[in-house]
Amino acid sequence: MAMVVQQHRESSSGSISKHLDAGKYVRYTAEQVEALERVYAECPKPSSLRRQQLIRECPILSNIEPKQIKVWFQNRRCREKQRKESTRLQSVNRKLTAMNKLLMEENDRLQKQVSQLVCENGLLSIAEETLAEFLSKATGTAVDWVQMPGMKPGPGSVGIFAISQSCSGVAARACGLVSLEPSKIAEILKDRPSWFRDCRSLEVFTMFPAGNGGTIELLYTQVCERSLSGTGAGPNAAAASQFVRAEMLPSGYLIRPCEGGGSIIHIVDHLNLEAWSVPEVLRPLYESSKVVAQKTTIAALKYIRQIAQETSGEVVYGLGRQPAVLRTFSQRLSRGFNDAIDGFNDDGWSILDCDGAEDVVVAINSAKNLNASSNTLSVLGGVLCAKASMLIQNVPPAVLVRFLREHRSEWADFNVDAYAAAALKNTYAYPGMRPTRFTGSQIIMPLGHTIEHEEMLEVIRLEGHSLSHEDAFMSRDIHLLQMCSGIDENAVGACSELVFAPIDEMFPDDAQLLPSGFRLIPLDSKPGDLQDSLTSHKTLDLTSSLEVGPATSNNRENAAASCSARSILTIAFQFPFENNLQENVATMARQYVRSVISSVQRVAMAISPSGLSPTVGSKLSPASPEALTLAHWICQSYSYHTGAELLRSDASSSEAVLKTLWHHQDAVLCCSLKDVPVFTFANQAGLDMLETTLVALQDITLEKIFDDAGRKALFSEFAKIMQQVCLNRLHDPAPSEFSVLEFDSCN
Repeated sequence: MAMVVQQHRESSSGSISKHLDAGKYVRYTAEQVEALERVYAECPKPSSLRRQQLIRECPILSNIEPKQIKVWFQNRRCREKQRKESTRLQSVNRKLTAMNKLLMEENDRLQKQVSQLVCENGLLSIAEETLAEFLSKATGTAVDWVQMPGMKPGPGSVGIFAISQSCSGVAARACGLVSLEPSKIAEILKDRPSWFRDCRSLEVFTMFPAGNGGTIELLYTQVCERSLSGTGAGPNAAAASQFVRAEMLPSGYLIRPCEGGGSIIHIVDHLNLEAWSVPEVLRPLYESSKVVAQKTTIAALKYIRQIAQETSGEVVYGLGRQPAVLRTFSQRLSRGFNDAIDGFNDDGWSILDCDGAEDVVVAINSAKNLNASSNTLSVLGGVLCAKASMLIQNVPPAVLVRFLREHRSEWADFNVDAYAAAALKNTYAYPGMRPTRFTGSQIIMPLGHTIEHEEMLEVIRLEGHSLSHEDAFMSRDIHLLQMCSGIDENAVGACSELVFAPIDEMFPDDAQLLPSGFRLIPLDSKPGDLQDSLTSHKTLDLTSSLEVGPATSNNRENAAASCSARSILTIAFQFPFENNLQENVATMARQYVRSVISSVQRVAMAISPSGLSPTVGSKLSPASPEALTLAHWICQSYSYHTGAELLRSDASSSEAVLKTLWHHQDAVLCCSLKDVPVFTFANQAGLDMLETTLVALQDITLEKIFDDAGRKALFSEFAKIMQQVCLNRLHDPAPSEFSVLEFDSCN
């Protein structure tokens, strides 16, 4: 019995051990896995006989039990099933994700469509109301229109123009016949920046079709006009964005076809410019319907008429240029000048520190560089602009601009023009390094003009030659592309401009332009407000600030009371510079603009009804109280120095005093005693002796006339002169700032 039991236990232990060996984990080699994979590819679920056959045929599987091979195939089928399921689930997930995205996009689209429909319905309602109100202004009596002053209708007129003086805001209307199709006119007018040069930008926010086959557009427009450079070294941070959000009331264009061809157009501009938000001195600009009419309404109609005449071939231009090319030049001159005056930060402009005075503002634009060879940006320093503004009294803007155009030598410096022109050839030189003398010859070559000659485009050639011996035979001629507008004195409310830029003599169509010039905007006069505005805003009254006589308070009040024309003059000059010459060019620009201001002051005084005429040598205007006072002081000083009477005793009237003084055989010069004596008057003999004109007299300094000994002798006499002035003041309390120097005309 014992042996049997023992054998049974031994047999049971072997069976358990064999079972454990059959179920243990087997690590397969790469060759074994490859052999099994080949069989799996042929038969994923082999039978028991096929597994045993596999062990016999593959020696590398001989050490693996059939049950282990069975387990491997089971696991392999399971992994394959899981892989397929995972792939299927991933595919389903991608489809669901894409579907979800489509649903979300569709939801967003539907929401936007709902919002757009709501917006369009609102805009459509507003558009219908606006259209109805516009039509009532264009063809009805919604506004009490009155005829535009100085714009009488007639066979030769551009159209019929009217303004409103009683409605809210400012409004103007125009009506005219144009030989263009309505669709062409609408296309031109929609491109507002092409004809409205104060339009800085125009952006279409949204556009959708209207029920009548048209479209409704929501626009944002920036219209910029800066007339004052401001006190201080430029606008502060709070005033950097100096946009006044004006309200445009229902306005627009009604264009209808004509039976005989062409179109009839009605233009209405109705704005609320919020005049309360601008400086008082500029407020008339924003309260004047005449200004809106000239700058917008009339300008639009004239531009369309201009395009119509160009299309029909009625307009002939010079130098063989196409009308569109010349029109582009005019637009570039105007926009470049506007850009310089506005000086906005987002255009790249920044203000330089001032030199202690507040009369001239200097700004730089480093992103606006010139490269004459490629007409692209270069690595040079950039562009510098010096600008100033002032109030002009009693001088029509058209008269002043016309004088500045025809007599450039009276205010311009040829060397400064030469410096600006040198930038076209990348030959920068600081003014004075190559002194050049202007010969006095200014040749105006017309290029084209608008239909009523209110704007002219021309090329100016300034002839000069070098003062240095080595460059004596080199041509120093300068060519300027110039645009002059607003020289019609009868155009009420019209802006007058003289804008110019140096240009290469070859005059390429893609020439770089760096415009500078003058802009005069008329102000509607308001009795009694002139002196207040001058005091509160520190603007310059040219005719009263010029020192040609003891301007007493009574005289200034009389001048203000008799003033019938006021205008804002803005001056802006641009200069290219290299980085290492920025400070030098800035200093030069300030001095030059101040010199131009001084010259314009003298020009304004000369052509003003209360001052001397520019052609004073041949014809004298009626003497003003200031001129008469000046003449008497000259006579007293002359008598003090020479002991003789300068004028005959019978020269008692104002006209006789001035005529006798003007034609006196001796040269008489008058200067104001300041830190540096400045000449303010000379008779004809004095002007001939100095070889200058009355307008350019103040540009001549004593250093150009006297040597060191002469200047010492001159200043030694000032004490005696001032002593005599003080004695005279005991008898005549009227203040005087004049001293007189007398020379023999032959010296």
